[in-house]
Amino acid sequence: QWQLVESGGGLVQPGGSLKLSCAASGFTLDSYTIGWFRQAPGKEHEEREGVSCISSNDGSTYYADSVKGRFTISRDNAKNTVYLQMNSLKPEDTAVYHCAVGPLHYTTQTMCLTPFGALDYWGQGTQVTVSS
Repeated sequence: QWQLVESGGGLVQPGGSLKLSCAASGFTLDSYTIGWFRQAPGKEHEEREGVSCISSNDGSTYYADSVKGRFTISRDNAKNTVYLQMNSLKPEDTAVYHCAVGPLHYTTQTMCLTPFGALDYWGQGTQVTVSS
């Protein structure tokens, strides 16, 4: 049974840090391009924003301009897990963060710009709230 499980969200003050995890079971992440997406409050599924993506082909990464320099995506193949280290968090980073997988041939930019309905496998999400 394919499953993606996100964890690590929570309430943090502006300027703080969180590290999100996306653990896969039933399949291996190194056969896919993996992405972190977020759905801000009041937004629909179709408005999820691709935050950061990583390739299993060459390890290349992509970051949305809104998080570049603050977020870092990484992976641990032995644990079949992808991480998102989030630093210097801002109130506008508040969202439910989801991970998803796409075809191996997707570039990281393609993955992060793929619409919600075009990706078949999503985790349930983890809430990140940035507030003082």
